[in-house]
Amino acid sequence: MWTWQGWLYLAVVIDLFSRRIVGWAADSHMRTEFVLDALAMALARRRPGPGLVHHSDRGSLMGD
Repeated sequence: MWTWQGWLYLAVVIDLFSRRIVGWAADSHMRTEFVLDALAMALARRRPGPGLVHHSDRGSLMGD
């Protein structure tokens, strides 16, 4: 998304059961570490038990 300071990329992890954002990260670059930060936040906040299923759309929405 465009901000006054330039492009900012946002990664979110949504709990589909509660429909809440449980992890997020924002950065000026789109690298693996930035997405892993969002996932780490979600895991730390929700502390899921065995059997967790994580689905990713494996893509990005880039503005034209």
